[in-house]
Amino acid sequence: MKLSATSVSLALAALSLASPSARDPHGFVKAEGQRFTLNGKPYTVFGSNSYWVGLMGYTTDEMNVAFRDIAATGATTVRTLGFNEVTAPSGDYYQLWKGSTPTINYGPTGLKNFDNVVAAAKANGIRLIVSLTNNWGDYGGMDVYVNQIIGKGEPHDYFYTNSRVIAAYQNYVKAWVERYIDEPTIFAWELANEPRCIGSTSVSSGTCTTTTITNWIKTMSAYIKSLDRNHLLGVGDEGWFKWSHTMDGSYNGSHGIDFDVNLAIDTIDFGTFHLYPFSWSEQTPSAMIWGHDWIKNHYNSQAKYNKPVLMEEFGVRPEQNRIATYENWYFTVIDSGLTGVLVWQAGSNLTNGPTPDDGYAIYPNNPVYHMEQAYSLQLKARDAKSRLS
Repeated sequence: MKLSATSVSLALAALSLASPSARDPHGFVKAEGQRFTLNGKPYTVFGSNSYWVGLMGYTTDEMNVAFRDIAATGATTVRTLGFNEVTAPSGDYYQLWKGSTPTINYGPTGLKNFDNVVAAAKANGIRLIVSLTNNWGDYGGMDVYVNQIIGKGEPHDYFYTNSRVIAAYQNYVKAWVERYIDEPTIFAWELANEPRCIGSTSVSSGTCTTTTITNWIKTMSAYIKSLDRNHLLGVGDEGWFKWSHTMDGSYNGSHGIDFDVNLAIDTIDFGTFHLYPFSWSEQTPSAMIWGHDWIKNHYNSQAKYNKPVLMEEFGVRPEQNRIATYENWYFTVIDSGLTGVLVWQAGSNLTNGPTPDDGYAIYPNNPVYHMEQAYSLQLKARDAKSRLS
């Protein structure tokens, strides 16, 4: 959004009065209406994803470089992974399975390593959204619980309904929540990354619906809130709607997610959605326009339910008209009033080489990196201006 020079300067001048420093380590972020606050002042969610920061064997110095690079864009918030399920010890992992028995790794390759992630984030004025399991096979996730407890190849959606699986997941979640319950660097917990009825194995019971996952969200969110009232809680879903019975999977609930119903759950503090029109085959009339409408539709839900909503992942590859598309989407986030935005994904050039690149990574020499610097200022200015008006 191209604010006038006068409005930008006015809003930025007000930031020191209306908003706490991004480096303020005190207090927990709260949700108030459609915005977040920190110690009673606006907290702007702008930043990136870094799934890799706690899982690649990085030193604390390397973690600091990564968070320093992200913070230099004006970021306040990073989303990262709080899971890695393994059946044999290797590298950094958080839970080891022997048959149907899981053991949480509290050691230097486990939660002690995540302590270093938290410390590096805090040192660079960053707060963390932590996702606690994965719909997909990367880094373990839901299918490991199902395979180890019920049996290999059993339906993915048993993760949401089997009592033994739910108990194992609750035990895992409890370890994380209780370890960091008094740590304000944790912005929020998320129940899962991109929960759906079907995972990487594509094996389904055939009975999973939006009601199945909504009931699981209600159960798990109530459980986490019973343990931790300090931190915010989101689902971590892609934001699929259930508006119609059309063939459009983004709007017919076929993935098992009803964004509006889930946002209305009283133990869910904010909504999330993702945006990947090329990998989703949603390019009509164009990927840019489809994404623009997707953002606007989620803002409408934000306004309807009066809760914050984040576009917490989005991406197109460089050859897919990336610059113009990101300009359009950042503009739409700011102009629409959507609460906040996190790009997929951050990149850093470390001493031993670059951090992982799946084709979407934004390194400090990338034009999008400088775009982030500009739009972070605009989003903060918008939030400061709305606070004063």
